[in-house]
Amino acid sequence: MAFKIEKLDATRSTWNIGTETLADGYTHLGKDSTCQIQIFDLEVDARHCRLETKEGKLFIKDMRSNTGTYVNGAQILEAQLNDGDIISTGYAEFVVHDLNLKKVVFPLSSKSEHWNEQLRSLEAVSPTDHTVLLLGSSGSGKDVIARKIHDYSLRSHHPFLSVNCSALTETLVESELFGHIKGSFTGAITDRKGAFEAARHGTLFLDEIGDLSFSLQAKLLRALENEEIRPVGSDKNIKTNVRVIAATHQNLYHKIQEGSFRADLFYRLNIINIEVPRLKDRMEDFDEIIYFFARKMRVRFSFNAIQKLKKYDWPGNIRELKNVVTRASTLYAKQYITDDIIDKLIHRKEVIDASFRSNYPAQSTSVIKEIEKQMILKRLMANGGSQKRTASDLGIPKSTLHDRLKNYNINVSEFKQS
Repeated sequence: MAFKIEKLDATRSTWNIGTETLADGYTHLGKDSTCQIQIFDLEVDARHCRLETKEGKLFIKDMRSNTGTYVNGAQILEAQLNDGDIISTGYAEFVVHDLNLKKVVFPLSSKSEHWNEQLRSLEAVSPTDHTVLLLGSSGSGKDVIARKIHDYSLRSHHPFLSVNCSALTETLVESELFGHIKGSFTGAITDRKGAFEAARHGTLFLDEIGDLSFSLQAKLLRALENEEIRPVGSDKNIKTNVRVIAATHQNLYHKIQEGSFRADLFYRLNIINIEVPRLKDRMEDFDEIIYFFARKMRVRFSFNAIQKLKKYDWPGNIRELKNVVTRASTLYAKQYITDDIIDKLIHRKEVIDASFRSNYPAQSTSVIKEIEKQMILKRLMANGGSQKRTASDLGIPKSTLHDRLKNYNINVSEFKQS
């Protein structure tokens, strides 16, 4: 065990304190020449206070001084000291350094100067409990950043739980976050813990927070402000102990102006703000990223192939690049990927679809919706109203089917067999 006490003045005098330097386990601070740390200050007593290491921890005790001993601005008689605490005796101040703590070196870095500066800031952010807001395009790696923050935090030995706020209906999101009690709604056959409880002592990652409904934003704000939640159907609050990291690809500033996102929730989440760049805005890292995926999936790209990939826009960011490498390793296993293969690996369907939808007549769009509605009706009838089987037949998540039923005003009970 080892601690360092650093005096906060112009001389920056320091003393190292450890078992090897402590006299009988104690280190005294005061004006007296017998004190290991001598302070020349009229407001300090001969023996003002003492430090003691015990079982790997550092303690401070006031020796009935006339002016008192303070830790972080609060007067104490005896207290345990932690890394970063400020000791005040008279006009003298000292900061405590716990040398037993390993310095956090955040494992991610970048050749992009701006992005690397943000990553380096996470060395200081990770060990804290501060809420972090990750902003950036879909596929840019916000989930990876969130996981690394947790892994290098003091909560790393506790759960990391991720909730995608855009993947569930409003009722299910509330239950997913706060839990529910038996009988609180149809299908609630048992009590269930929500994410805030399941991630207790750990980290809760709220992905796509910008898609959270306005009413749930208010409940989330209360949960963060009061550090307590209320399960759906319950009349009792539960105290929480969790660190929150939130992420979104949406422009929250615009959503606030539109009135679809609460400004107070934004400011509660926006304690630490990290803007994750698009892949095309950090092309300095392209070689390193593609080599990482290529090594993992055992595929090789030629120099010309990589140069051709660099000219692509990457609307899907790192996620799309990973998909391309995965595609190459699957379709061209044990082959050397040359530039003539690249066009076969990049799917431009998403870009084409976006352009197609924006230029497609509104009348044709309504026809497509009617076709979709008829397909849903047909499968509901075949499955006797079973939403689970219908969603499976249509190849869509059950939550998406639930939204479609609501949009098309389809009453599922009419299809259930008696």
